[in-house]
Parts: sequence; C-alpha cells; structure tokens
Amino acid sequence: MAKKPGAKSPSGKNTSGRGQRDLKVKVKTARGRKLSSTRWLQRQLNDPYVKRANAEGYRGRAAFKILELDDKYRFLVPGARVVDLGCAPGGWIQVAIPRINALGEKQGKAVGRIIGVDLQEVEPIAGAEIHQLDFMEDGADDRVKEWLGGPADVVMSDMAASSSGHKQTDHLRIVALCEAAAELAFDVLTPGGTFVAKVLAGGAEGGLQQTLKQRFDKVANVKPPASRADSSEKFVVATGFRG
Repeated sequence: MAKKPGAKSPSGKNTSGRGQRDLKVKVKTARGRKLSSTRWLQRQLNDPYVKRANAEGYRGRAAFKILELDDKYRFLVPGARVVDLGCAPGGWIQVAIPRINALGEKQGKAVGRIIGVDLQEVEPIAGAEIHQLDFMEDGADDRVKEWLGGPADVVMSDMAASSSGHKQTDHLRIVALCEAAAELAFDVLTPGGTFVAKVLAGGAEGGLQQTLKQRFDKVANVKPPASRADSSEKFVVATGFRG
C-alpha cells in the first residue's frame, strides 16, 4: 500500500516530499583518482541497469542487452545450441540458460546446450560449459563443435577490444573482432542459425555488413534500450544462415 503524504516509515522518519525520491548518488573526486574515473563510478552508481543486475543476480548490466535482443528476435529457444564468444563475466550465459532450457527445468521442452569461450578464466555457471580458449587460433572452430556436440544454432559475441582512447582505432579493433567472430560463426552455424555481435558505429563496419547480407537471410542493426545512449555501440543480428 502506498504511503500517504506525511506518513512515516518503519524507522519513524517522515517519507513525504524529497524523502520519496530516488536521489541521485554523487561521487566526490578523490586524491589519485582521475576525473574520468569519478564520472564512470558516478554513472555506475546511478545506472538503473546496474541496480537491476545486482538485484536480479546477473554478473553485469550487459545481460539486459542480450535479454532485450532476444525478446525482439527470439533466437534463444528451448533446445538451441549456443556459443558465447568472449563470454566473461558470464551475464549473457546467465540469460541464455533458462531460455534454451539448458538445465532441463521446462518439462516437455527440448534441452539446450551452451558453450562459453574466453581468453580469461571465467567462474563456472550451472548449466553452461565454459572453456578458456583463443577462438581465433587454428582449429578453434573444430574444438567448439566438438564441445557442443555438433553445429550451433546461435553464435553470439559481446566482445570489445581494450580501449586505446582513440575513437577510430577502437572502432577498427572491435570491427576486426566482430569479423573474426563472424568467420567462426560461418564454420560452426547450422543452416537457419543466428549470429549476434556488438560493433561500434563509425563507418568501417560496411564490409562486415555486406558479408553478413550474403550469408544470412536478414541482417538488422539494433541499439537495445540497455545500451547507454552516449555509447556508439550497436548490435548486428543476422538470422537465417544460408550455410
């Protein structure tokens, strides 16, 4: 039941007026901390998706990006075989597990399987198989298919190269990562499969878009609500792999 104006909380404090607002957290600049770091910290503390991730047990706010993309395109279905490239810290895997029924909790539904791959070690997640691997090394595609037990229905990637501080350089790096992820997807996807990956708007992604349009029935460029408005990131969702 909503409190009436002037009502008191269990602590006895008046909850009317300013006390009812969700006040913005301000962070003071500390000695030794850069202004950019202070701004980042303040943004994190006031980000509703960060708060939701903490409340709902996700490993990061990025979980909501794949959740929103799947709500729109419905590629994480029960029984799907999924590969998550650059899976750390594991938020995308956490979203995928119940949707593909990896734990077999949905009676009468096909049981899916998800493989996570990352350069760094990732804390285990029940329902997923996570491997430490450079997906660009020779033979990585064969190892992925072996772990998965066959071809994949979905290859997804939220990878981003370490920031150099130079916008165009960072754009080229992430496009190169996305192109490498797409090449692996071409090797491991089953016909009709889906490829989802993060890119940065900047112009160099045109070649990637053209390649994807040749290999998939539909290619969409999407900025989900969970993607920060001031970020140049977007996601490519390619469906209907032609094999």
